[in-house]
Amino acid sequence: MRTAVVIGTGLIGTSAALALAGRGVAVHLVDHDPARARTAAALGAGTDEPPEGRVDLAVVAVPPAHVATTLTEAMNAGVARGYLDVASVKGGPRRELEALGADLTGYIGTHPMAGKEQSGPLAATADLFEGRPWVLTPTRDTDTEVLNLALELVALCRAVPVVMDADAHDRAVALVSHTPQLISSMVAARLEEADDTAVRLCGQGIRDVTRIAASDPRMWLEILSANPGPVADVLAGVAADLDETVQALRALQSGDESKRRGGADGIEDVLRRGNAGRERVPGKHGAAPATYDVVAVLISDQPGELARIFADAGRAGVNVEDVRIEHATGQQAGLVQLMVEPAAAPVLSAALRERGWALRQ
Repeated sequence: MRTAVVIGTGLIGTSAALALAGRGVAVHLVDHDPARARTAAALGAGTDEPPEGRVDLAVVAVPPAHVATTLTEAMNAGVARGYLDVASVKGGPRRELEALGADLTGYIGTHPMAGKEQSGPLAATADLFEGRPWVLTPTRDTDTEVLNLALELVALCRAVPVVMDADAHDRAVALVSHTPQLISSMVAARLEEADDTAVRLCGQGIRDVTRIAASDPRMWLEILSANPGPVADVLAGVAADLDETVQALRALQSGDESKRRGGADGIEDVLRRGNAGRERVPGKHGAAPATYDVVAVLISDQPGELARIFADAGRAGVNVEDVRIEHATGQQAGLVQLMVEPAAAPVLSAALRERGWALRQ
């Protein structure tokens, strides 16, 4: 691939353009808002000047509701040899293209499983897709050349290709992406009018659950509007679990011992099923989930402290697999939780103590 057009210079489109431009592809940027295309170009994602002729690949990175019309316009104009979109739903846009009479041999629906709470070109990074799954939904109509162009795009973005049926993809993302967004937002909504005293007690747990609730509501309305049925199906299952959990909690308030035991069994069941589901979430680099030990280090909120901890871990020959930070309420201090292989935990603990760090047991 030598040339590409990216239509839509939001987070995903600009990130793909940055990755392609960084690997020598001549990228042309198009957006309904020319200022966004100019911003993406200024970031090094390509040029907002139109191509002189047909390019190798057109990447359509617009909201799901506009994918089919945008693709049809590009196809009718003969913009590229191959066309793909990166929308988060796949079945609906393809059916719309069929209804518009588009030639689907030159098209493949794709979806990179990456993103941020922020949107727009300024949030884009060239490494956004690195190591992340990138779903491809070819059909028997898809031209081999177009599939190869899509695979080349995935490789240039250093993502991992995953081939799926379009409707199976939509059911999958309803479970692992779209429903979590709604549930995160619903939990965060409980905080909107909560007492200030309660909000001051927020810890890492509520931060983890509500992190993605900071996402752009308009963007998510467009996504959910394109995949409402599968999301509603998943939420119906969650609602059934919620009803049972509420009943179990009410039973725990009962004066009847047998009802309390039944309530406890119900709560334990949902927690254990949660454990089992969590264990299926892929671990580092998509491998089977691993169990790490935590080395908790007290840290002051000063420049360079995190770098010093990682440097000391490196000197001890320990690889930090993951990290979390809890900030102390009302203090310029926090707790850094370093996740390491179990065998490395005592080595790291001893090394950090030797270098003057205060560890929490």
